[in-house]
This record gives sequence, structure tokens and C-alpha cells, in this order.
Amino acid sequence: MDKAAAFLEYERKEAPYRPVEERLRDYRAVELRIGEEEIRRQAARCMDCGTPFCHAAGCPLNSFIPELNDLVRRGSWERALRLLLAKNNFPEFTGRICPALCEGACVLSLNGRATAIRQIELAIIETAFERGLMQPRPPRNRLARKAAVIGSGPAGLAAADMLNKSGISVTVYDSDLKPGGILRYGIPDFKLEKYVIDRRIDLMKAEGIAFEMRADIGRDISARYLMSRFDAVCIAGGAREPRDIRVAGRNLEGIHFALDYLIRQNMRCSGELPPDDDAMTARGKRVVVIGGGDTGSDCIGTALRQGAAQVCQVEILPQPPWTRDPGNPWPEWPRILRTSSSHREGCVRLWNTSTVSFSGSKNRVSGLRCAKAEWIAQGNNVPPGPVVLPGTEFEIRADMVLIAMGFAGAKKSRLAEDLGVEVNPSGIIASDGSCRTNVSGVFAAGDAAHGASLVVKAIAEGRKAAFNILDWLGVRAE
Repeated sequence: MDKAAAFLEYERKEAPYRPVEERLRDYRAVELRIGEEEIRRQAARCMDCGTPFCHAAGCPLNSFIPELNDLVRRGSWERALRLLLAKNNFPEFTGRICPALCEGACVLSLNGRATAIRQIELAIIETAFERGLMQPRPPRNRLARKAAVIGSGPAGLAAADMLNKSGISVTVYDSDLKPGGILRYGIPDFKLEKYVIDRRIDLMKAEGIAFEMRADIGRDISARYLMSRFDAVCIAGGAREPRDIRVAGRNLEGIHFALDYLIRQNMRCSGELPPDDDAMTARGKRVVVIGGGDTGSDCIGTALRQGAAQVCQVEILPQPPWTRDPGNPWPEWPRILRTSSSHREGCVRLWNTSTVSFSGSKNRVSGLRCAKAEWIAQGNNVPPGPVVLPGTEFEIRADMVLIAMGFAGAKKSRLAEDLGVEVNPSGIIASDGSCRTNVSGVFAAGDAAHGASLVVKAIAEGRKAAFNILDWLGVRAE
């Protein structure tokens, strides 16, 4: 593959998917990998721009994308791995579930199709595992400094990894049975199989990181214990407080928060619950998902695998355009219509639709009363808001409703109160630009400090917190 910038010769190739009729029978990954020859051809499409917007304006981790593409084009997998890991602790996660902000900022996407950056980075890390390049690398010098990381999601894992590499003794605490946070319990196996997490956790343990699971900080372990045993504490507990809908009939049985629903199925898949556990399942039911984001999409795929009779997704926002509109110029993330693998498996999508109330029989939900909504500006400098249109009401029959309207704040915990850390009314921890809280030695990272966001941004936040902890401790980052 000796031809660089071959975007005029090669078309973008998407990763193939398993057939719908096959993948609906299990929870294994739906997306397949592109072969080595084709991935090198895709890397050759990179324009090697003088100003790589993919790196600077797109990727929150600022990965060295043009350089990575060139190394893959030339088959220099080991050098590509070192360069990739210099910026991204867990490319095996982002390569599977990142929306690829970098591709939205790719110069090729101005009037064509972006370089397949996500697939290229996934190929680098998976090739490394296959060839035995991902071996434990404990720090050369173990320092007499200790740090506690609260939360084992992407931000906590990234912070722990960076601190450990610099010789800090790190203990990760989490109230769940297994580490991974939202990666393990919130994202379905058909998007991220859990062996991918286990493989990385085993590597981190071999490098010296300790994991204390089933540890509820504030109850099982006190804030006083943490402050007396560790030189620094990083809070990275995530933002799992779901946003609710306040309408008549909300208290009916059969209405669940999306994350509760997804967690339960993931626990079945992992053996934490028996396979025949039938609580909160969609088998034979008419399911309505309220919310059009990624979590809603995950609910659709899960409900179909559970054997739902039909699935409908309701979204109050208008349907996005097929292409960028003038108010959404490159290199901003393109706000266009996206169809996930779960959508392609079969569901009805309704836009500009507001849920007015729930109806039920014998205290169980049987339907939704909805109405069409129009987004209207309420005044100068006030963003448009939804206004229900009179006379547009209609009914949707439903035996199960899943609320996937995003997250309103951080997971509730006694830790912040016991530490004396300042939080806002949503439970988000107040921190400055260096991730420091008002309590000396206590830092905050990821969703706990900024609200729910992308996994790639959480990893970037965890890295940032680690660098600032090292600076505070007077330790040189490795």
C-alpha cells in the first residue's frame, strides 16, 4: 500500500454487520471488522492535511490521527500502537462505541465521505492484542504515593491508568460487582462485548492497580478513611440520575427508566442474574421508548432481542436533516439524521411528538396519549422550545414504556457530603479548570464533574485529572 492520499481512488468502506435475522437471536457484537488489506486502503484515503481538524477540532483526546493513518497504510502496526496509546488509554472502547467526532471534522467530509478513523484505530488495538503486543507494563519505579479513584467507569479507569503509569499506587473503588461502570452495565453487549472490558481490567491489575468492588463509599468506606490513607482522591462516579417525565399516569407499572432496564439485561448476560429472570423484560410486549438518543437506541435493540411484539421510539425534537444545514457548518459535529444498527432491526420512529399522559388498566400502563409539538422561539435570545399543537392528540398502545430522556445529574452518594465537597443542585461536583474541588487533595473527573457525556470525553477528563493530580503531588508524568 504505497500510495498516500488515495481518496480519489478508494471509496470509504463501512464495517459490515451481521445479518439482522442472525443477530437478533443473541447479544453478541453486531459490527464486524474490516480485513487488514482493506483497512490499510482506508488509511491511505487520509489527506494528511496541513491543519488536521480531526486531531484539533474533532477528537477530545487529540489523537495523532494523520500520523496513525500513515503508519497503518505502511503496515507499521507496532509504531502505530505506541502512538495511539500515547493519547488514548482505551482505543478498544472508543473504537467500538465512539460516535467519531474526528470523522465529522475530517476535511474529506467537506464534500465527500470522511476517512474511516474509528475503524482504523480499532484495527490498531485489536491487531496489537492478536499479535501479543499488549503485555503488562508495570511502572519502572513505584513511588511512596497513593491515590484512590472512586468509580470504575471510563473516566476513573483512565485516571487510574495514568496515575499508575507514573508510579502512584492506585486503588479503584466501586459499588458494582465488576469494574467498568457505564461501559459494563449501561452499554449493551451487542455494542460492546464485556470480554473487551475484562481483557483490559486484567491488564491493569497485572500492572499493579487494585480494584475494590462492592465498596459503597460513605457507607462501607468512610471519607475519613480515604483522606487518611491516600495522598489524593479522584471522584469519577458518573452521572446516573435519570431525567424523568412529569405527566399523569407516570406511577403506573410497566414504566421504567432506560438505564435500569439496560443494566438488568446486561446483568443477565453476565450471569449476575439468572437467564430466566423475567422482571422488566419486553417479551411479547408493545414497547414505547421515549427519547431519541443513543440510550433510546440501545433500548430498541435490547427490546427486540427480548422478543418485543413491536417497538416505537418517540422523540420531542424535530427530525434532523439528511445533510448539514447552514447553521451547522464544518468542522462542527454534523447534526444530521442518524440510523443506528438497532433502528435497522425494526422500529417506528416518531418526531415532534410530546407525551401528554399515560393510560392504564389495573394499575398497569396500556398506552400513551401524545400530541404533535412545534419548536417555537419564545423571544429574543431565548432558544426555541416545544409547544403542543391543539387538536393533534393521538394514542399509542403500550405494555412497556422506557424513559430514555438523558440524565439530570450525578449518581447520589454520601461521599461528597462527607468529604465536604461542593456540589450544585444536580449533584454535579464543583471543580476548577484543573479538576480540583474545594477540598485539598480531592479532584473530580468525567460525568461526576460535568454531567453525562461521551465515553471519549470521559477518558479525556480522566487523563486531565490524573495529570493535575501528578502536578499537585509533584510527580513527573510518564
